[in-house]
Amino acid sequence: MKTPFIDTAARVIRAEAAALNLLADALDDRFRSAIDLMRQTRGRVIVTGIGKSGHIANKIAATLASTGTPAQFVHPAEASHGDLGMITRDDVVLAISNSGEAPELGNLIAYSRRYEIPLIGLTSREESTLARQSDVVLLLPKVAEACGTGVVPTTSTTMTLAMGDALAVALMENRDFTAEHFRDFHPGGKLGAQLSLVGDLMHTGDAIPLVQQHVDMSTAMAEIGTKGFGVTGVVDPEGRLVGIITTGDLGRHLDGLLSLKACDVMTPNPVTIAPHALAEKAVGVMNARKISCLLVVNPEAPDIPTGLLHIHDCLRVGLG
Repeated sequence: MKTPFIDTAARVIRAEAAALNLLADALDDRFRSAIDLMRQTRGRVIVTGIGKSGHIANKIAATLASTGTPAQFVHPAEASHGDLGMITRDDVVLAISNSGEAPELGNLIAYSRRYEIPLIGLTSREESTLARQSDVVLLLPKVAEACGTGVVPTTSTTMTLAMGDALAVALMENRDFTAEHFRDFHPGGKLGAQLSLVGDLMHTGDAIPLVQQHVDMSTAMAEIGTKGFGVTGVVDPEGRLVGIITTGDLGRHLDGLLSLKACDVMTPNPVTIAPHALAEKAVGVMNARKISCLLVVNPEAPDIPTGLLHIHDCLRVGLG
């Protein structure tokens, strides 16, 4: 049986989900106008709000900045004590207030009007001061807060957060913002690791184990031992990759191994990967094929090895 706590939690989540559906259905040309203002600005999107709206505004600014739209949170109270100087005529302001009457926003709104800085208001009251003063109004549907008392910001903050995400993703897609761009803004932590490129982690130059296809196996084994990856690529006289020798290949040719050439022992047509591929994709390939290394080739010269990626390189940055 469900406990009263679970019943309450389910009621809250369903109420907020229903509000999000209403918000999606209510989107109109004003959303497009807001996107145009934010897309065309030569400066930054200044996001502001007080209280719970301030917390949401901070998150929206961070999401915009990390997805290719320069943005900054400005606290409205601090703005009244000098931080208005952070806002320029090249910026656009996104001001958030569910009621549209937060007094702390007054000076910032007046400043934007005085210097003709575009103002986008995000509120649930179309007749509010914020809505009347804004160039574009993003209106939240009028729905009850999920708390049941109408006093705790719950449904309203969820809708506000979703609207911020919608703005950020719409702008991101308009700019053709890719996972590689996102990686540039998130070099640290697990997210940075997931978005690392093969080219960021691979070994290059003399570190790549390579032998000519007609060398004897003593030379090939020396290359495997010296480079320390447990493999060596095999190339033809023009430097094109024709195979790979692994410890498994050595085990399959133990009888008379030293009398053989590299081309006799190698596995032809080895699996390769491009340097611009995500390292996480490389891990998936290695896990699926139960191998520990991938030779890296550039798509512009697909037969020429330019690097080697070992599973340990991926594990070192948190992948695997």
